[in-house]
Amino acid sequence: MRIPLVVALLLTACPASAQPVTPQIVDDAIPASLTGRPGDAARGRAIVANRSTGLCLLCHSGPIAEERFQGDIAPSLAGAGSRWSEGQLRLRIVDGSRLNADTIMPAYYRTGGLQRVARAFEGKTILSAAQVEDVVAYLVTLKD
Repeated sequence: MRIPLVVALLLTACPASAQPVTPQIVDDAIPASLTGRPGDAARGRAIVANRSTGLCLLCHSGPIAEERFQGDIAPSLAGAGSRWSEGQLRLRIVDGSRLNADTIMPAYYRTGGLQRVARAFEGKTILSAAQVEDVVAYLVTLKD
């Protein structure tokens, strides 16, 4: 079995958390903040644009003009805040496979049920709860 490039790249990223909270999923969303407070949209934008933290632009394109070579194999992030609620965006980042079992999008805040994880990364998330909230805060601002 071949690992998709995006997953292989993310496995080399520095994991964020050893003890993630277990979010409550309601329908197609995680309504409550993972941290109990809102994220920071500016920090979220930086995570989305960063080629070594989130790697979002490897697959997605978005309204980040200064970043060249954006992806086109996943939906554009432009207008994400109009298409999905805050809770729906949170679930997609935490674990998109809950909505689409065949997704290649990594589960940024899941530790269980993963395959071929390097020993150094076992039990750790790709993004911390605060980073997830920052990305959500940014994505909800993208209304058009």
